[in-house]
Amino acid sequence: MLIKFDSPVGGFIMNSDIAVQLLKAMGHSGTVPSAILAGDIPAALARLKAVLAASPRAATEPSDSDDKEDTEVRVSLQQRAFPLIDLLTRAADKGAEVMWTRD
Repeated sequence: MLIKFDSPVGGFIMNSDIAVQLLKAMGHSGTVPSAILAGDIPAALARLKAVLAASPRAATEPSDSDDKEDTEVRVSLQQRAFPLIDLLTRAADKGAEVMWTRD
């Protein structure tokens, strides 16, 4: 399932498992649909960045075969969080709220 994030400053769609994990890292309950008010965004953004800084980063890991095409790239939580961090940063700068719903 997908979660759609929307704000007057932009929007994007994300896998619901990752989205809920990031929402909880922000200090939110993870409830969908929901929203965060402009005044609450800076604190939520700081919590999210702190959680991401403490989480391990994924790297490219070779598979069992020697074929370079079989190299599996694992995407870190930090990379997956980039669109949300960007949206929250822009929303905080403009004093806008951010909402999310199931898509």
